[in-house]
This record gives sequence, structure tokens and C-alpha cells, in this order.
Amino acid sequence: MNKLTAIIVDDEQDSREILRNYISKYCPNVTLLSECADIIEARSAILRHTPQLVFLDIEMPRGNAFDLLEQWGEINFEVIFITAYSQYAVKAFSLSAAHYLLKPINIEELEKAVENVFELYTQKDKINRAEILLANFTKNKSQDQKLVLPLMEGMQIIKMSTILYCEAADNFTTFHLTNGQKMMICRNLKFYENAMSEYGFLRIHRSTVINLEYLQKYIKGKGGSVIMDNGKELTVSAGCKAELMHKLKG
Repeated sequence: MNKLTAIIVDDEQDSREILRNYISKYCPNVTLLSECADIIEARSAILRHTPQLVFLDIEMPRGNAFDLLEQWGEINFEVIFITAYSQYAVKAFSLSAAHYLLKPINIEELEKAVENVFELYTQKDKINRAEILLANFTKNKSQDQKLVLPLMEGMQIIKMSTILYCEAADNFTTFHLTNGQKMMICRNLKFYENAMSEYGFLRIHRSTVINLEYLQKYIKGKGGSVIMDNGKELTVSAGCKAELMHKLKG
């Protein structure tokens, strides 16, 4: 595949023009087919052009990005989300491994996002991150949310409810699952702490984040330790003890 076909969906004309110019200059492997100002125009353009990629602004006056995506049973195109609000991007997008750009658009980040999408098509990656992101948004803050983990051979999708705890190993994170499986992921623990902190996960040590749903027992000490449902005892650092006690009392 030499080119990605794409459309832009953004209610701001200036934003569309800037992105169009950036794509023309810095993304030679993208062919723009259409530009749309709202989700009504976007739906028509997607049906007409069947693009491989949609640059999709999240917040628009006549309906947001998720209102558009909900109109598809199966999302058969990749999405690069665009937002001026970083709170959208930090956690939900990280969980779903979705592509996103913050306004004002950084050229290097644009090139990187487009290249990632291009590689997905080249590798015939069947995981659609937009579908997972959309599904996660409908589950609010429950552990039914799905997490996309990058592996050497591709991607693994797991529910957060299957994670017992995570341990740091240099710049890697080892996931310990309820079925006894271990998975080493090439991302640091801080990344996953930030992504999962609102879903019942807590750092108890510089090298450990636990799922509070599976905390069975706390043992007193300077920091103390916890026993997880699988019988594993994990050290609690003195600096993390107060937050753990607050969570347990809550």
C-alpha cells in the first residue's frame, strides 16, 4: 500500500486548513478525499468515499466524535482523534491505544500518528482502537473497560478486571492476571498507573500497582504489606501507605 485515503472532520475552518496544509507538506503517504464541518457531513463523506483514515475532532457543536462513531456497527476505518482538551487524551486514549493529537497540532506528532496508522494497514492489524475506545466510554468507570497491550508480535486486549497487579521492570511492566498468566509489556509502570488510577488501581510501591478489587489483607508495618487473592504478598512503601489506608477506609 502506497497511500492512505483520508478525510478531515472539524467544525473550525481554520483548523481544517492548517491540518490540510500539514498533511500536504509532511504526510506524502496520505491522500485527502474530503473535509467536513460536522458529523452529518462526515457520515455522508465516509459512506461515499470509504476512507481508510479519519482525522476526527472530538468536540463539535452539532455532535461529537463518539456520536459519529456510534452510527457504525463495525468501524472499518482508522481514526486519529483531535482535541484541544488534554483530559480526553490522558487516560481513555491510553487504555485503548487510540491515536490522538492535541491542538495546536505538533507536526512531529502528526507524522508519528500517520506513520503508526500506515504500519497498521501494512501489517494487517485487525484491532480497531476506535471501537475499543467507544466501547470503553459506554462503560463509565467500571473494570469492564478494555486495555490494549502492545506485544512484540502484535496487540493483546484484556479487561481491567482480569489484572491482579502490575510490577515495574526497568522500562517494562509485567502484568499479573487472575488466571495466573504473566505478560511483559514494553511500557513503564507510570504510564499504566496514570491510565488506570480512576478504575480501582493504586500504586503501593515505586515498583507495584495493585487492583484493589483483589486485595485480601493488609499487614501492619512501617509501610506494611498486602496479600492479594492469589496469595501473593506485596510490600507497601512508607510513602504510599497513607493513600492505601485512605482507600481502604473509604
